[in-house]
Amino acid sequence: MVGVDDDFRVRESMERLMESAGYTPLVFASAEEFLQSGTLAEAACLITDVRMPGIDGLELQRRIRLARPQFPVIFLTAHYDEDTRRQALRGGAVDFMYKPFDTSALLSAIERAVNGSQSK
Repeated sequence: MVGVDDDFRVRESMERLMESAGYTPLVFASAEEFLQSGTLAEAACLITDVRMPGIDGLELQRRIRLARPQFPVIFLTAHYDEDTRRQALRGGAVDFMYKPFDTSALLSAIERAVNGSQSK
């Protein structure tokens, strides 16, 4: 389970939530940090912000799809943008949520992601 967000508080919240649900999380401050970590091959799911410095969430999703076409991605964002939401879901995202996120909804999305269900 991987979380990518440039906001430390969000990374910390995601990490605690994933741990409380029994997952072993890895969290990164940027898409570049995650891509350079070499952990994509063994990761089960990605939870990522949309707007980040450098590589944004949509570009991260695109790059991941090249390496692992079926890799599940869940987006979290503080910015309402219907076009971005549609783009993410068309790209195969399992879910697209807004911050502050509802923990039970995020856990439900993670379950769908690791069990192979597609976007809702």
